Amino acid sequence: MIKAAPLVPASPRLEAALERMRHLHPVVIDLSLGRIERLLARLGHPERRLPPVAHVAGTNGKGSTVAFLRAFAEAAGHRVHVYTSPHLVRFNERIRLAGRLIADDDLADLLEEVEVANDGAPITFFEVTTAAALLAFSRVPADLLLLEVGLGGRLDATNVITHPAVSLLTRISLDHTQFLGPTLTDIAGEKAGIIKAGCPAVAGPQADPVVEPVFIERAAALGAPLALHGRDWTATAGPNGFRFTDTTRVLDLPMPGLLGDHQIANAGLAIAATAYLPLAIDEVAIRAGLADVEWPARLQRLTSGPLVDTLPPGWALFLDGGHNDSAGEVLAAQLARWAADGRPLDLVFGMLGSKRPLDFLVPLAPYVRHLRAVAIPGEPNSVPAAEAAAFARQAGLDAAACPDVTTAVGDLATAGAAGGPARLLICGSLYLAGTVLAHNR
Repeated sequence: MIKAAPLVPASPRLEAALERMRHLHPVVIDLSLGRIERLLARLGHPERRLPPVAHVAGTNGKGSTVAFLRAFAEAAGHRVHVYTSPHLVRFNERIRLAGRLIADDDLADLLEEVEVANDGAPITFFEVTTAAALLAFSRVPADLLLLEVGLGGRLDATNVITHPAVSLLTRISLDHTQFLGPTLTDIAGEKAGIIKAGCPAVAGPQADPVVEPVFIERAAALGAPLALHGRDWTATAGPNGFRFTDTTRVLDLPMPGLLGDHQIANAGLAIAATAYLPLAIDEVAIRAGLADVEWPARLQRLTSGPLVDTLPPGWALFLDGGHNDSAGEVLAAQLARWAADGRPLDLVFGMLGSKRPLDFLVPLAPYVRHLRAVAIPGEPNSVPAAEAAAFARQAGLDAAACPDVTTAVGDLATAGAAGGPARLLICGSLYLAGTVLAHNR
């Protein structure tokens, strides 16, 4: 099962190495392949000595899709490397070697080795840590590497893989427009950059019809077989689970272990991709993986910790890291199902300044009783609490600012206590989710 790292402070040596890496390039995000290609060449090209790679790009659902693929492969008895970002609590969460989080000393050794090879040249934090991860993956035996794109695809540091076993494209929506372009067509083109010549690709369901033609054109130009949702495979909800179909399989399966109907699409994409992997993953493994999968901060219910302890009896606390319009839409679908039982819902909300709060909040507004806005601790780019509350009021919500999450939860519990048991959802940012998980496990 995929779980957040235990709350153990990183070693001083690892913290020092990570801090040095943050100062190697003055620009936090500077999309390019030139710097990492140069560094990987100095390291002896570890990207050429990897197990079969499933490369995953998209705006929403990348992490959940990776979680499903890992759960399926491990249930089938395979050893799996995983690279994801960002982490929630500890950096080590980004790198799993054959199923285990990388150890502090091993990661520090790798970072120091990469630092020496880089020899002071400009390189971003994500590029240098990606190089360290690829070096680790090249040295530890495994049957599969699940590689999640950091940002975009075409110029992302992970896109040094030339022959993936399969490329996966999740749902595309407007996000990071300052780096990827102002339109969905622009963004889809950047994401489609992970499709490689002659290598199969699988695309999940899209909300906007402009996206699929971009994938089709890219795949056709490269002679890459492309399996599209709705044409080559489907995943359809039923009364007791969902049905997956492709050109060779019809599988009637239980609902995924991750909450929300949108996870059917992510699970379906992962199942579709198994047809192209050079390792056996049968229906038994898929069923086991659907039951065992876990991915923190995706409609995750928190059952212990100080925040849970402050809630009145019968209240339920959930955590979600979604932060864009598509995330707001899929959250709203879940909130609508919750609303059917008449139980009130309150929100604690925080978001980075690079996001679009109204796009996220407007779909949620019909289902929310009260909202308390907070700034994200330790994030200079966080929307201030008062400003976040103002956005929420623009979306039609009853909102007020609070100094921190603990105060917000306590305030909502007090305000709603007379209304009986309620649900409380902390949402708006993976960075906010990480601070909550650090203290509530």
